[in-house]
Amino acid sequence: MNEVLLAVIAGFIVGVLFSAIKLPIPAPPVLPGVMGIVGVYVGGVAYQWIVERFFT
Repeated sequence: MNEVLLAVIAGFIVGVLFSAIKLPIPAPPVLPGVMGIVGVYVGGVAYQWIVERFFT
C-alpha cells in the first residue's frame, strides 16, 4: 500500500510540473494505457505460473 501511495504522489507531482511548464503530460491515452499495464501484469503472472507449473 505504501508503494501505491508513493506512486500516486510521484505521478501527481510529475503531472503538475509538466502542466506548469506547458509540456504534454507523459502518459498514454487513458484506456489504452491502463490496458497496456494490465497486459504487462497478466503476462508476468502467466509466465510465473507456466514456469512453476511445467518447469519445476
